[in-house]
This record gives sequence, structure tokens and C-alpha cells, in this order.
Amino acid sequence: MSHPVVSFRSAATALAVALLSVTLSSPGRAADDEALLVIKNHRFEPAEVKVRANQRIRLIVHNQDASPEEFESHSLNREKVIPAGAKATIFIGPLKRGRYEFVGEFHEATAKGAVLAE
Repeated sequence: MSHPVVSFRSAATALAVALLSVTLSSPGRAADDEALLVIKNHRFEPAEVKVRANQRIRLIVHNQDASPEEFESHSLNREKVIPAGAKATIFIGPLKRGRYEFVGEFHEATAKGAVLAE
């Protein structure tokens, strides 16, 4: 009959090895690419954001205006209100190569832009 402490240690070691194996072998959550977009004077700067195709992107939107703006994109299937002076993170992708347009819904005449996945 085996000693209970030895069995517990063996089980703990086996569990640690299994967890490490899963962590190392799974494609997992590699760091997202990051892109910065600023809203200033009711315009997006830059108007075109270039990102790598087939990558998940963390789009950081900083609204430097004194009024809120709504980031809206039908092609990206995203919409988010960003209060005045605030930052928001919008996750997009992975995107196929192409152009994905967006607007600031509260100032559509001036707040226009696109994500270019290359």
C-alpha cells in the first residue's frame, strides 16, 4: 500500500506537468497588436489605421474632444460611445486583408476613418 503523502505529491506533480503542457502547446492568447486612434476636433487621427491582417487588434480610442463621440463600424461590427476626455479599448479581428470603414456617429460629416488590414 502506498503512502498517502507520496500519492498526493505524485498527483500534484502530474497536475502541474499537465497544466504546463497545455499552456505551452496551445496557441493561446498571444499579445494583441495595438493601434491608437485619437478623436480631436471631431475628426479621427490618423484617418487610416494600418494593422496586420489575421491578427487580433486592441484599438485604443482616445477622445480628446469636449463632447462624447460614438465609434461605429458596420464592417467591423463594433459601436462604442466614448465620453469626452476618455479612452476606450475596442477589440477587433482577426481581420482579413481589406479596408474597414468607421465613423463618429455624432459628427459623421467630419469624423470618418478606416482600418487597413495588410
